[in-house]
Amino acid sequence: MLTQLLEKLNSRNALIGIIGLGYVGLPLALRYLEAGYSVLGLDVDQRKTDMLMAGQSYIKHIPAEPIQQNVQSGKLQACTDFSRAREADALILCVPTPLDSHREPDLSYVISSLEAILPYLRPGQVVSLESTTYPGTTEEELRPRIERGELVVGRDVFLVYSPEREDPGNPDFHTRTIPKICGGSTPACQDAGLALYGQVIDQVIPVSSTHAAEAVKLMENIFRSVNIALVNELKVAFMKMNIDIFEVIRAASTKPFGFMPFYPGPGLGGHCIPIDPFYLTWKAREFDVATRFIELAGEINTSMPYFVVQRAAEVLNDHGKPLKNSRILLLGLAYKAGVDDDRESPTYRIMALLEQKGAVVFYNDPYVPEIRPSREYSRYAGRTSASIHDAYDLIILCTAHDQYRDIDPTSLESPILDTRGFFQDIPGKIHRA
Repeated sequence: MLTQLLEKLNSRNALIGIIGLGYVGLPLALRYLEAGYSVLGLDVDQRKTDMLMAGQSYIKHIPAEPIQQNVQSGKLQACTDFSRAREADALILCVPTPLDSHREPDLSYVISSLEAILPYLRPGQVVSLESTTYPGTTEEELRPRIERGELVVGRDVFLVYSPEREDPGNPDFHTRTIPKICGGSTPACQDAGLALYGQVIDQVIPVSSTHAAEAVKLMENIFRSVNIALVNELKVAFMKMNIDIFEVIRAASTKPFGFMPFYPGPGLGGHCIPIDPFYLTWKAREFDVATRFIELAGEINTSMPYFVVQRAAEVLNDHGKPLKNSRILLLGLAYKAGVDDDRESPTYRIMALLEQKGAVVFYNDPYVPEIRPSREYSRYAGRTSASIHDAYDLIILCTAHDQYRDIDPTSLESPILDTRGFFQDIPGKIHRA
């Protein structure tokens, strides 16, 4: 089984199945197509599969041209029929792993996707999980389910964990150039995983187990979370001392060794940094380990929207206005500059907190013209991006989109509260948060 699979993967004759066609799955599918493979995309969202088959992109930074070309050539197919999983030689799971209402791991998307393809698994396939999760998920949740029937992992089906490392909107790194971590359930599984990714990624880095691969992804994101929490805490302290944290970071960055710049903001956003550290804190409790550093970082980062709202009230008060009934425009709904990804964006939390205090809140985002339905903020679905003008009592810069560089703060009567160090300091006009 393994020999035949390796031959298909190495000759690029394998059919690659991508389950979950979002910010991770779609770029990965396009990379396999670019390398000459055929791709079958599977997703529960009929809108996504219909758009792909119509040659359209639903992600801002991904162009439609390669989608159109591969659909027309027959190399790319997308559908919601998971029974077609039997056709694929490789099945790569790229589905969300959020937290539930108790801030504990929610593996429902992973489990439901696996259960959907289980009846159609056959000997000679490799299954790879790319979703971020706690160490042990692949062996404790996926492997037992696969082996419930007659299939044996490492003999019939080959199971690996290879964490995604996408950075949407980053022009310096692409799916092909970002090194890939891969850990297999068995040595044979590892061979299959290395063949699966070796033809499309410039550097594939093997690790000893799926546990190690799962831990790598968490360590990467926890590293960012802790360091962002540090600069967020320093920002608040330095502000009390009338010191500009961004000036300090720029100056500290001139040190050629022993320093790495991280930047403060209004809170954490995206599907990784605000969520992934808690996957480890949850798992660590099973081993009676208290991850105090991680949890403290989470507390600091979670508190930043509250700090922004406090600063908004202070700025309005300085201008002789109460927070209640003030008209406030939030610049930027996406969690990072240059993308249309608004998952876990701190702007939503700021919006909710301001409205709880009686403010009338609007948002502007060139990448998010209309708010899409979400689990936590479904009440905002359908709200549309407002124009930037002078009818606001306060403007809060939340996301540093390049388009906002066209704004001349001096032409606006509204004061601006800048959470990103985006605008040059103008006393009385630009305020920091």
